[in-house]
Amino acid sequence: MAATVIDDKSYKVLMRIAVLLTLLWIGWAIYDGFLQESTPQGQELAAAFRYLEDGRYEDALNEYQSLLAQDANNLYALRGKAQALLQLDRQQEALAVYDEAIYRDPEAGVTYANRGILKDRMGDYQGALADYQKALALEPEVAEGPGLMTRFLRNQSEKPPTVADRANYLQQQLALPESQRLLRVPEIDQEQRAYKM
Repeated sequence: MAATVIDDKSYKVLMRIAVLLTLLWIGWAIYDGFLQESTPQGQELAAAFRYLEDGRYEDALNEYQSLLAQDANNLYALRGKAQALLQLDRQQEALAVYDEAIYRDPEAGVTYANRGILKDRMGDYQGALADYQKALALEPEVAEGPGLMTRFLRNQSEKPPTVADRANYLQQQLALPESQRLLRVPEIDQEQRAYKM
């Protein structure tokens, strides 16, 4: 078996590439972890999102409301408020906030996806299907669902169903006679997570 020999010039090029990639990764990590949240609003948004992820929905709602008191046009805070209300089972309030967010930014597919999840939980399956389809048309990447890193952080070993999966399922079930439809399985439905804003 012949050993692969790397000449000195190739070795130097590979080392420079490795060092450059490492420096780029470190720079990105610093930006993503520290600089991006360096504004007070960025820090409050990050805190509110962590509260959502940790299941501290009242705390998240309070943070989002505080942000909206400072800047009523903060769409991230508006969408986060809707997610917190959804998790607190304050469905009508959440629906009104999602509607407002869509009115302000009608091209944000993720908002339609999250409103679809809310409508799904409310039993408005036609409305949920319409929102899921709109989300997929605006932002096809929502069909991919959470990435590997997000699933790792959430301790989800299996990839959960996506908006596209749910839309397909609803479409199939709604095509059946009403007596044959299975549209809700509460144990599974409650595990559906909102999409990142």
